[in-house]
Amino acid sequence: MALADSTLETVETPKSRAKRNASGLGFDVLLVVAVGALVIFGLMMVYSATFDWSYLDFDNPAEIFIKQLWWAGLGMAVMFGMSRVNYHHFRRFAVPIIAVTTIALLAVLVMGSLRFGAVRAFIGGSVQPSELAKFATIVYLAVWLSSKSDKIHHVTYGLIPFGVIVGTLATLILLQPDLSAAITVVLIALLLFFIAGADVLQLGAVMGLGGATMWALLQLPISLAETGRERLADYMAGLQDLTQASWHIQQAAVAFVNGGLFGRGLGESHQKFGALPTPHTDSIFAIVGEELGLLGCLLVIALFAVVVWRGFRIARTAVDPLGSLLAFGITAWIALEATINVAVMVGAMPFAGNPLPFISYGGSNLVMTLTAVGVLLNISRRTEAEPLQRKVRAKVTDFSWGNRGRSVSRPGRRG
Repeated sequence: MALADSTLETVETPKSRAKRNASGLGFDVLLVVAVGALVIFGLMMVYSATFDWSYLDFDNPAEIFIKQLWWAGLGMAVMFGMSRVNYHHFRRFAVPIIAVTTIALLAVLVMGSLRFGAVRAFIGGSVQPSELAKFATIVYLAVWLSSKSDKIHHVTYGLIPFGVIVGTLATLILLQPDLSAAITVVLIALLLFFIAGADVLQLGAVMGLGGATMWALLQLPISLAETGRERLADYMAGLQDLTQASWHIQQAAVAFVNGGLFGRGLGESHQKFGALPTPHTDSIFAIVGEELGLLGCLLVIALFAVVVWRGFRIARTAVDPLGSLLAFGITAWIALEATINVAVMVGAMPFAGNPLPFISYGGSNLVMTLTAVGVLLNISRRTEAEPLQRKVRAKVTDFSWGNRGRSVSRPGRRG
């Protein structure tokens, strides 16, 4: 995959213009419909999972739902705003975005709110910089990798800077501590590095180093390591005997069994009344299974499948490497978090605190995920509007340590 960022002059044919106008919107309609359905479904499930708790704590059964509704409205506004902003502007703003993210990750360690034994958020748990870090990692790496072309095969241009960038973000997230978010950032980064053209030896080196680092962390006498060891032990025990799994997974299993094929009915979950921890965030898929049954779970999975299908299609048809890497990274992020959340709830993976995108309660994840979808829509808009391109010049922004300037490719030379 060639990774020269190109400035393109487009030629739109009457046929392509008619095709674009037929959609009436100019961007991926199926993606919007699927995401909209997931957000609406999520609002419904958040209300169902929190009305009792909300009434007891706030004397209003809709209090928590209203907060999520505000976050959803903000996220949708940002999504449609980002769909109108040319994603090529990220070339200029990638460094400021990653700098702001790093500052926020540092600031939360000093001024953040302590919740559940971790310092991960501001404003009483509403704003989590780790969610911004996931999006910022995708944006920065997409711009950085698309500027490298074949240079990423060189250790000084590819592997070492990649390790420093990702390692710094992951370390700051681990200090909160937030193991699941740190692993998510690393996995997304590895996928982008692979798609950008890294060879097997580089990937093997990164994965080996990451695995050794994780093993070393688990051996340390710190709370993060103790939590990780406990979760891994519970998972291994649960594979042999479900009754030996963690309390969380046992209660999720009870919810799925009680739900059966058609579910108890919306709002009729029993597990959410104290038995199942965090029913509105990490465990909300189990509430879906209890109230709407297997069919409800399959509907949610089908909607995510549509989002992933359209996202990877946008990545495949993007007009340049930057658009392709951005679309792939965003889609992989959504697919990864949804897969991990579902797999954990059914006992197929060790417990992780990943939210279910668009559905779990939480402002930071919802707003940042919808922001990322807005970038996807902008890439799809340009793809539909630019079915035929003529490359007139290639401009490469090089963030490498050895060359801090900009270079413009000459005729006959690869960008």
